Amino acid sequence: FSAKYDPWRILIGTILSARSRDEMTDRITERLFKRFPDAGALAVAPRRAVEKILQPIGFYRTKAAYVIETARRVRETGVPRTLEELMELPGVGRKVANCVLVYAFGGEAIPVDTHVHRITNLWGYVKTKTPDETEFALRKKLPRRYWKTYNDLLVTFGQNLCVPISPWCSKCPVS
Repeated sequence: FSAKYDPWRILIGTILSARSRDEMTDRITERLFKRFPDAGALAVAPRRAVEKILQPIGFYRTKAAYVIETARRVRETGVPRTLEELMELPGVGRKVANCVLVYAFGGEAIPVDTHVHRITNLWGYVKTKTPDETEFALRKKLPRRYWKTYNDLLVTFGQNLCVPISPWCSKCPVS
């Protein structure tokens, strides 16, 4: 994989993305990797130094603890390749684990973030209350060939047209 699709970078970037805007997450992730380029460097990084880099994003103290501990756990063995092993890492839930499986390893998974959950329910394709419920419903209903691309499509759609406040329903190609 190229650096853009490096499992380590995807794992850490996705942990940092929780409750943060993509543009900010991308900048902060690049800054973090410039200072601490690999799991070995981040595993021994001073927590205060990591917090200082992460400060512009939400929950930076918690995220600093997560990424340092994650680095400690994966520096010898590498990034896990299963959902279950990924979810044992700090700060890694189903969405992060599924993102790593799809974007780092090309695995068959459905990352469900707020956009995917909201839009899929808005369309009436599923009727679920949580992103996890949406993932399980999509696994049953969505043809497997769309699993890897569904998140990308709906995130882009949700950021540009089907925005949470005042969506452009009149311009919606789906309606």
